[in-house]
Amino acid sequence: MAETTSFLSNRYWVLRHGKSIPNERGIIVSSMENGTRPEYQLAPEGVSQAQLAGQLFQKVLEENNIPIDNVRICYSPFSRTTHTAQVVASVLNIQFEGAQCKVMENLRERFFGPSYELLSHDKYHDIWALDGKDPLTRPEGGESVDDVACRLAEAIATMESQFQGCAILVVSHGDTLQILQTILNAALDAGSSYSDLASRIQAVRTPPVLSQHRKFSLQTAELRAII
Repeated sequence: MAETTSFLSNRYWVLRHGKSIPNERGIIVSSMENGTRPEYQLAPEGVSQAQLAGQLFQKVLEENNIPIDNVRICYSPFSRTTHTAQVVASVLNIQFEGAQCKVMENLRERFFGPSYELLSHDKYHDIWALDGKDPLTRPEGGESVDDVACRLAEAIATMESQFQGCAILVVSHGDTLQILQTILNAALDAGSSYSDLASRIQAVRTPPVLSQHRKFSLQTAELRAII
């Protein structure tokens, strides 16, 4: 396997879930209560997208000489992400209920708050405008960019403590993965003055960094290497 970044024990790829039923309906589904309902899983097009993403990831693994045994799939508990992870695991011939797949609540969708839940996804633009002004401010009853960054830092720490020398596929959501990429890329650029992951992420969890998360947006079922 290719050498990992010095402050990380693993290599990371992100995968946004395939096109979901909420995507088709054009609604925001961001609470745990709604997000885990089976009626909000992948749309048929999203299943096809997830299969293609799995095939692409398989090709990446082969090109990097990474054995399937070294792969870990960590995914959000929402129906659309669980469904995506299941499809990818099937393509890779990985047992979904086995040790190589791990559901992580900290990878869940950003909760946009009750005033946005189940409403038109056009309202995302209101939230992103707020994020650009102040990523520490929460939408009413929801999570700020920094709130998500905080729980993602915990998720990364968990993955780093449980896995070493693995290729980790993080299956999650648009905003969540934008924020994850933001903090990991900034941590990578933080310089050698911070020797460990926690101190690097803490140092870069600042408004000028966090407000830029939209630069890392992903299409449905888009696969991307982070580090």
